[in-house]
Parts: sequence; C-alpha cells; structure tokens
Amino acid sequence: MADEAGLAKKPKMLVILFATIVLHLTSLIILFIATCASAWRTHGDTSYDLWYDCTQINGGYKCSGNGDADWLQAVQALMVLATIFCLISFIIFLCQLFTLVKGGRFFFTAVFQILASLFVMSGAIIYTVMSPQWKNDSDTYGYAFVLAWLAFPLTLISGLIYIILRKKE
Repeated sequence: MADEAGLAKKPKMLVILFATIVLHLTSLIILFIATCASAWRTHGDTSYDLWYDCTQINGGYKCSGNGDADWLQAVQALMVLATIFCLISFIIFLCQLFTLVKGGRFFFTAVFQILASLFVMSGAIIYTVMSPQWKNDSDTYGYAFVLAWLAFPLTLISGLIYIILRKKE
C-alpha cells in the first residue's frame, strides 16, 4: 500500500521538475533574445537596440553604434548580467539536482535566479525612465523591450519556486 502511494508521487514530482526546468529555460531564452535583439525601440524602418541603431536601406541594413549614454550602458550591463545570472542559476540547479541531500532546498539556485530578475527589472526600468528624453514622439517600444518585461516575472517566479522546491528521492 505504501509503495503505491510512493509510485503515485514520483510522476507528479517529475512533472513539477520538468515544468520548473521548462520555465527556467524559457526565461533564459527570453532574456537572451531581449538582450541581443535589435528592437528595443522602433521608428518606421529604423530599429534601436541596446547596442546598435539599424536602418533598412534597399533590402539591407545600415547599422551604427549607439551613443555613449551612461544610462544605456547601465541597461546593457544589467541585461547581460541578468542573462549570465540566469544561466549560472540553471547550471547550479543541475549540480544541486545531483549533489543536494534529500529534503534540501535549492537556495543557491533561487538566489541567482532572483538576482537575475532584479537585474532585468532594473534595466527595463532605467530604459523606460530614460528613453522618453532620447526618443521621438513617433517611436514605439519594440518586442525586445516587451520581452525584457516578460522575463522579469518569469525569472522571479522561477526563483520563488526554487526556494519552495525540495529535493525528493
């Protein structure tokens, strides 16, 4: 009778583990795309990135480097740090998955994941606050900016799940 209850819990725990891994990888991919994509701000055929300003000309793109605004460099650094911390968090999770004692919690994984969420939130807030001084009235925020804001709750939720999650046999 006790074995049947244990067997019923194992598939449930595997589903939770798989869902946690999928959530973490999804947030990592979204962070990577948000950091690298050239669409934080758009204006017609011109897209503005954290790294370059690109204009579509005759089917191709002409790109030039962004200005040296201190706030833009802070956003760049925070987005890169968020992506790196999310990746480190995933690596730590995989290590803890195999080395953590039974009943242990994934605290180190949670700390790095929550730090990643705070970095992406800070970067998106700085960009939101500072870009109106920098952009035209006809500019719109692009999909990479939206992805950065989407990555914030995903990484935060993932980090909170790691705090609650315990290793089971």
